[in-house]
Amino acid sequence: MRSRFDEQLALLNKEMILMGALCEEIITKVMKALTEEDTQLFGKIAELGVEIDQKERTIETMCLKLLLQQQPVAGDLRQISAALKMITDMERIGDQAEDIAEIIPFVEKRSARTDTLLREMADASIRMVTESVDAFVGQDVGQAGKVISDDDMVDGYFTQIKQALVQEIIENPGDGERSIDMLMIAKYFERIGDHAANIAEWVVFSVTGVHREGGIR
Repeated sequence: MRSRFDEQLALLNKEMILMGALCEEIITKVMKALTEEDTQLFGKIAELGVEIDQKERTIETMCLKLLLQQQPVAGDLRQISAALKMITDMERIGDQAEDIAEIIPFVEKRSARTDTLLREMADASIRMVTESVDAFVGQDVGQAGKVISDDDMVDGYFTQIKQALVQEIIENPGDGERSIDMLMIAKYFERIGDHAANIAEWVVFSVTGVHREGGIR
């Protein structure tokens, strides 16, 4: 019975990795769409959004079957419960990537002082998502703690971008609409970082049984 449960748990971990990979891909595609004039990317982003939603339902079903058909011990129960929480955050990451994609067609394509910062912010967000899922699969509290700490870095990028955009509006009031669009995009990336940190916090819970109070954003 235990070996069957372990097989199903391993399959759950595999599905979590796949969902995390979809989240990485959709963020990467969104950032590429922001920097390149490739309209075909928007169709792929929409497809990825659907795949992420489907993966959430698949994993949710797997978790419920594990809870109802097996007899998980305390550690297993925490891991399954954490997975159910994590997929909600991953689904929101997909939604927010799609929200960014909806703004991009209205953003004038030209170089700006915030471009490098935004690219670095997106890269940091992708790393957080990847490492949070890896931490779950490896039950690695140390790696989860790093992801939680990295959220401060993403927040720092957002602060820098916001300040730069405010300065751009002051210097070029006519570009105010573009600056506001870019600020919204940066805010969505900041929220993606928040969700990755949430995932990491649930990893800590799955291992230790302790969840940081107020950790869910």
